[in-house]
Amino acid sequence: MSRTEGTAHRRRVVITGCGAITPLGLTTQQFWSALVAGRSGVGPITRFDASNLPVRIAGEVRDFDPSPYMPRTVSRRLDLFAQYALAAALQAVEDAKLDIGGDQIDPDRVGVYLGSAYGPVELTDHNREVLRLQGPRKVAAYFVAAGGIDNAAGEVALRLGARGPSAAMTTACATGATCTGEAMRLIQHGYADVMVVGGADESLNPLNVAAAANANALSRRNDAPTAASRPFDKNRDGFVVASGAGVLILEEAGHAVRRGAPVLAELVGYGATTDVYHVTAPHPEGRAARQAMRLALADADLEPGDVDYVNAHGTGTRLNDRIESEAVRAVLGERATRIPISSIKSMTGHTLGAAGALELIATAHTVVTGTVPPTINCDDPEDTELDYVAHHARARPVRVALSNSFGFGGHNAVLVVSAWSEPDGERGRGGVHS
Repeated sequence: MSRTEGTAHRRRVVITGCGAITPLGLTTQQFWSALVAGRSGVGPITRFDASNLPVRIAGEVRDFDPSPYMPRTVSRRLDLFAQYALAAALQAVEDAKLDIGGDQIDPDRVGVYLGSAYGPVELTDHNREVLRLQGPRKVAAYFVAAGGIDNAAGEVALRLGARGPSAAMTTACATGATCTGEAMRLIQHGYADVMVVGGADESLNPLNVAAAANANALSRRNDAPTAASRPFDKNRDGFVVASGAGVLILEEAGHAVRRGAPVLAELVGYGATTDVYHVTAPHPEGRAARQAMRLALADADLEPGDVDYVNAHGTGTRLNDRIESEAVRAVLGERATRIPISSIKSMTGHTLGAAGALELIATAHTVVTGTVPPTINCDDPEDTELDYVAHHARARPVRVALSNSFGFGGHNAVLVVSAWSEPDGERGRGGVHS
């Protein structure tokens, strides 16, 4: 567990705040409590008339009110994905007790990496219809900025006064994890002290649902929505599309300690690879997924034997779950059957660009609380020897955890979370600060 010469010079990175807008609740606490309770956020689609679609269920964000987070003049010009991102970012900043521009924080050293898989879908559709029905003079001028996938990152940086690096990376379903891992490296190598990171998506519209359904990617359990998302279950029939945002505050460890920040956990490793196999299907042997896991562990100076929990990508599709299970076995070896593996997509559905960030939030809370969230609906496991933590949460000490994110296009991103210890202690072996 000690640092090697190759990583000893790197600065340590901790998680000091979280924000979440999800189908399970509109705060991190609501989100985590629902996960521990094993509650599904999947239900019939209500945002539009889905009666003529083959899939009529989703993980919707319900009862979201932007007014506590932004004035009407801001929310009316932003797509919902950016509203979710801004709300989750402000929650995370409050959670981290972060006062950007105050005596202890230099705005020039604070950045924002916040991505999306689909971006401003609803706003784009609305303005396209305005153009078609009312002509070009009626198209909103603000669409020139709000119509970009970078809009959420820009709005968050503007609101917070963060003058460091900002970007909107997109790696499909791995977006939230990619933004986090790349931001971690900025802090490790001294380019920033604080990074606001994560992902957001609100892609629920008839076009996207119809396309994903026609690609045979979605579950068609319209009559049993809470049972539709079934990661690692033999009777799975596809993922459930969902919406939301997850944002975390990453901070250089010494910086966090000096300002008395509440430290949740330490982010110690990141691995990223690409399948180069197919635009939607994972590599049949999961070669790049395995390599991403191995790279993340090597980046953290850890061995497979150090891993206590895997927060799986676990979409509920035929190919992903089998290939991910085989990849976990290949990387963790003989210990794989003794390590809990769970997918929170069984409860949230697949939040796409937000998934990696929300799953990292869940992973960090697992490390802190010693509670492993379940994989609900896992009645007949894909691999009977692996422990998918079926149905109910479990109490178990977790010092090191992997969070897997694998996206369409073959994008793979894996993060390693460790229990937090003081900066002069050995990484991952000290007491956890709540």
